[in-house]
Amino acid sequence: MLLDVDLALRKLVRLVRGVAESEEVSLADAVGRIAAEDVVAPIDLPPFDASAMDGYAVRATGLNHERLKRFTVVDESLAGHVAQRTVTKGTAIRIFTGAALPVGADAVVLQEDVARRGEAIATVEPVQADQHVRRRGHDVRRGARLCQQGRKLSIYDLSWLAACGIGQVCVTRRIRVAIFSTGDELAAAGNPLETGQIYDANRFAVSSLLREKGASIIDFGCLPDDPEVIRRTLLEASLGADLIVTSGGVSVGDADFVKAVAEEIGSLDFWKIALKPGKPLAVGRIGDALFFGLPGNPVSTIVTYLLFVAPAVDLLGGGQLTPPLTLPATIDHAVRHAEGRREYMRGVVWVDGDGLMVAATGDQSSNRLATFANANCLVVVPESIGNLKPGDTVGVIPFSGEAGHPMRGPAG
Repeated sequence: MLLDVDLALRKLVRLVRGVAESEEVSLADAVGRIAAEDVVAPIDLPPFDASAMDGYAVRATGLNHERLKRFTVVDESLAGHVAQRTVTKGTAIRIFTGAALPVGADAVVLQEDVARRGEAIATVEPVQADQHVRRRGHDVRRGARLCQQGRKLSIYDLSWLAACGIGQVCVTRRIRVAIFSTGDELAAAGNPLETGQIYDANRFAVSSLLREKGASIIDFGCLPDDPEVIRRTLLEASLGADLIVTSGGVSVGDADFVKAVAEEIGSLDFWKIALKPGKPLAVGRIGDALFFGLPGNPVSTIVTYLLFVAPAVDLLGGGQLTPPLTLPATIDHAVRHAEGRREYMRGVVWVDGDGLMVAATGDQSSNRLATFANANCLVVVPESIGNLKPGDTVGVIPFSGEAGHPMRGPAG
């Protein structure tokens, strides 16, 4: 019987044992890493009352009783250069965005709201206390939590830490992942193909995706369909890795040895998911290492990585399992789909009027890496429904893209 995708994910959460070791790294090396402890602000941000605009720092008290307000400019305050004079009634200090508010001032009058002649300025605009002023601690107060233990640190998180003067952060150490592909038919890219061979793309895809998550890769290469070689490699991998990820050898063919060997030297917690593509996914443990036997078809390998391996790496690092962002979209073509397995098609989603439209990227056969080439999302077809017709609503999971940059629609 096939295991429901959501139930498989719940089983995975119970199976993962997070690593305990942590390390201090520079902010530049912390992108995508998991915070090993709460980070609190060592200073107020901003650390002083500052101007939010270019203009003139004044004292607002009593000014709204005067229609025409006149001031004498006695000093200036620039970012990094604090004014030496104090603001008193009837005086003003020229000030620029980000500069410290002078002593005695409690408001900033915009430069475009005043008329200036020499050192004299005048305005008829209302002046309220705190207008155009960023008070000390407006962004964050000293001692406040900037990020929580277990949070995956984004560029934006780390920019906030940098603004607070933090140069290093404590993160969970990198997850060590052992990987290999299996198959007598596989050849390394760059080498000539023999008759009946294909190039090994799966190991490249998985290792590249893992590096994006900050994992440390132990690459055992491409193994032959030899159970003894597979056994030795799995045992060696289990000694130094937190996670073992293999590609191929977990289906029911005569040369599919990985699943059988993994069961022999370790344990499998589940196998065969109600999923398309990626049904023959094997998950368990070998020694202290978590084990994923991914299917051998390239698209199945990537989809099962995205759905299961990627969140497992986050969990190992102390992160939380959060469901992927899924948005409703209208599919623009018919889709043949048999009930019973949840399907994740590769698609292109774009904005159309007030909503989203989505189209699959051609033939969705599990061998066709071309379906990922122009895709910017996965299209989720639930296991409980059959064929789709144009105009039906589906869920789409956008790919995160590079460093959180906005997702773009199809080119051309």
